[in-house]
Amino acid sequence: MSPSETIISISSLSKQFSGGLKAVDNISLDIKSGEFFALLGPSGCGKTTLLRMLAGLEVPSEGQVRLDGQDMTYTPPNKRPLNMVFQSYAVFPHMSVEDNVSYGLKMEKGSADEIRSRVSDALEQVQLAGFAQAMPHTLSGGQRQRVALARALVKQPKVLLLDEPLSALDAKLREAMQNELVRLQKSVGITFIFVTHDQSEALTMASRIAVMNKGRIVQTAPPHELYEKPASRFVADFIGKMNFLSGRITMSASDGLAICELAAGQKIQVRTDETEGRSVTVGIRPERLRLSVAGSDTDTQTSLEGQLEMVSYHGTEHRAHIRADDGTELIVSIPNAEAAAIQAHSYGERLRVEWDISDARIFAEQDS
Repeated sequence: MSPSETIISISSLSKQFSGGLKAVDNISLDIKSGEFFALLGPSGCGKTTLLRMLAGLEVPSEGQVRLDGQDMTYTPPNKRPLNMVFQSYAVFPHMSVEDNVSYGLKMEKGSADEIRSRVSDALEQVQLAGFAQAMPHTLSGGQRQRVALARALVKQPKVLLLDEPLSALDAKLREAMQNELVRLQKSVGITFIFVTHDQSEALTMASRIAVMNKGRIVQTAPPHELYEKPASRFVADFIGKMNFLSGRITMSASDGLAICELAAGQKIQVRTDETEGRSVTVGIRPERLRLSVAGSDTDTQTSLEGQLEMVSYHGTEHRAHIRADDGTELIVSIPNAEAAAIQAHSYGERLRVEWDISDARIFAEQDS
């Protein structure tokens, strides 16, 4: 199958539980062959319910799921050409690694030679070739997760579903396994669909991400596009860090430039098609902000003044916390190499925060 071909097509899919809770609300989505696709969103947004409907573990209230062109909406889980890796590993503690991985093939009555060969290949893929006879209690958390992956891959599915499979691991092991999963997906070449609430994990691993909120997909895009061009305030706030300024368009121009008046009366220039009188939110990433001395001759319509409240250290950067005159806190990311300059300023000192007009994203009220 070509990487450009659709392997999963979801049409108007909904799931309503008893009591009226609509966990998934009218979702339509195509996932391509060979993608590492992430479903990202806060707890309770419906991402795991959507994954379980793909697996056949939940029956949709409405809509259709097609897999490789075939209608799978009501097909039992064991009849679908996909497999699922769970958050809890679900490794059988009384079976060796080899017996865990071969379990599904034995249930299908495969020949001993074929089972042995496929188990060996699966363990090689997840870098557990020397652990066939090991028992689960002797393995680390990351190794047990690899056993679960091998057990899913050994059945040679067209799609692998992963429901927050790294959430039980500590931070360092989790990062290592993120890299391992990306390597593995490229190696086996099949479609991975990955559920996570961790935006950094999704940005690191996925080739494309669907951000979910309240049962709906609010934006689907590659990681870079989600970060640089969020379609709504929700996405901007959920993906990375963003400074937000609330205001109202007071003057617009035909060239796409407008004046936005903020809550405390300051006026800034923005690029937007929103008309006069519209309430908007201006969003700017911390790394796109710059600091200068307040009251200098470089006043622009893309700057605000405020007091320096604190400077915090975050390993790869420092962050200056500026309290603007309307009470809004602005966070400015500062490379460590430039940290000495900001540390020379005193807390309470007035500074100017500046940005380029192209770095400000404008969200209308309905986008929030």
